[in-house]
Amino acid sequence: MEENSRPLDTLNAARNKTVMVDLKNGIRYVGKLKAFDIHINVVLEEAEEHKDGEVQRKLGTAFIRGDTIIVISPA
Repeated sequence: MEENSRPLDTLNAARNKTVMVDLKNGIRYVGKLKAFDIHINVVLEEAEEHKDGEVQRKLGTAFIRGDTIIVISPA
């Protein structure tokens, strides 16, 4: 298999980089990916909550439950 060919490998490569996390409720979080587990629960640092393309609030460290996530993408 190629390097980073599995989803968890790809997430691991994104660790300590800025990512966008889109949720089922339409909210987007942008922050540095610090940690994740096999359920794709993620911890972001320097997290910001975005709604309708605008920053709603700055959260600092945020834990996001994996079953609420639609997409995780490099910012």
